[in-house]
Amino acid sequence: MAESTLKIGTEAPKENRLGMKALDYQGGKSTLCAGCGHDAVSNQIVRAFYEMNVKPENVAKFSGIGCSSKTPAYFLGRAHGFNAVHGRMPAVATGAILANHKLISIGVSGDGDTASIGLGQFMHLVRRNLPMIYIVENNGVYGLTKGQFSATADEGSKLKTGVINDLPPMDLCALAVELGCGFVARGFAGDPKQMIAILKAAIAHDGLAVIDVISPCVTFNNHEGSTKGYTYAKEHDELLHQIGFVQAYEQIEVSYEPGEMREVDLPDGSRIFLRKLEEDYDPSDAVQAITRLHKSVAEGSMLTGLVYLRPEKKSFISLLNVVDQPLWSLDEAQTRPPKEALDKIMRELM
Repeated sequence: MAESTLKIGTEAPKENRLGMKALDYQGGKSTLCAGCGHDAVSNQIVRAFYEMNVKPENVAKFSGIGCSSKTPAYFLGRAHGFNAVHGRMPAVATGAILANHKLISIGVSGDGDTASIGLGQFMHLVRRNLPMIYIVENNGVYGLTKGQFSATADEGSKLKTGVINDLPPMDLCALAVELGCGFVARGFAGDPKQMIAILKAAIAHDGLAVIDVISPCVTFNNHEGSTKGYTYAKEHDELLHQIGFVQAYEQIEVSYEPGEMREVDLPDGSRIFLRKLEEDYDPSDAVQAITRLHKSVAEGSMLTGLVYLRPEKKSFISLLNVVDQPLWSLDEAQTRPPKEALDKIMRELM
C-alpha cells in the first residue's frame, strides 16, 4: 500500500460543490498600492463566486480605465475578460452579453469612469437592465492621475494638497434608483461580511445589479479631511439593515410570527437563525430608498446595505426575447432572413 502524504493533524483543502478550491478563483498579483480598498473588493469577489459555486470559465469580466479597472486581473483568472476604453465599458459589455447571455457578467468601474466620462453609458445601461453585476469602486478621486477630485467627491472634502472641493457630489445609488434599476446597493470595502452578502445576492439577481463600494485610496484620499477614507467611513457608516444571502438548492419553507426567532437547517448542513421583524426597512420602496439616501447625506452618515430591489423587473435579454442558444453559436441559416422575408419588408416600405 502506498504511503499516504497526508500528515496527522492536517485537513484536506476545503472545496465548494464544484470540487474547486478558493485558489481556483484568484487572479494575478495586484500591482495596486498596499492597503488599497480595491484589493479588498477583489478578495470579496473571489469569496462570493467561490461560495456561490460559479465556475470561473462561465464568467465574463469587463472594465474601463483607471485603478479600479485594473482589478479584474486580480480575480477569477480563468474567466473571460475585456478591458475597454475610459467610460465605454457598458457598450462593450452589452455587445458581449447579447452574443452570449449564458455567461455571468461582472463589470468593475470607478467613480471617474462611471460618474464622469462614462455617465451617459451608465444611465442607458440602467435603463436597459442589462443582466450583469456593475461595481463602482468609489474613492472620490482619480487615483491613476494623481488624486484630482472626481464627481462623487463630497462638497467640502479636502485633498492632501489642501484643496477644498466646492462642487456637490453625485450619488450613484440615488441615480440608479431614480432610473429604475432593479438592484441597488452600497457597501464599504472594509466590511467584508456585508460586501460578500451583497455580491452573492447580485450573482443570483436576473438583471442589472449596481453596487457602489466606498473603496478608499490610501495614497491620495485617506487623510484627515477626506470623506472617502477608512477612518471617516468607519466612523460614519450607517448600516441600513443586516443582510444575508443563502443560495437556493432545495426549497425550504418556514412559517413563524412577527418578532419570533426560528432556527432553520440548510441543505449544506449549516444552520441559520431567522427573526421576523415587525417593522423594518423595505428595499422594494423606491420613494423610501431615495428618502433614506438623502437623509443620510443630510446627517453626514454613509448608508450601506441593499438600498433598492425589484426582482420582478425584466432584464434586457428577456425584453428582446433572445433565444436560449448563445447568439455567437447560431449559423447563417438561423440569423439571415430568407429572401421572402426581405421582399415582404420592401413591399411594406413602398
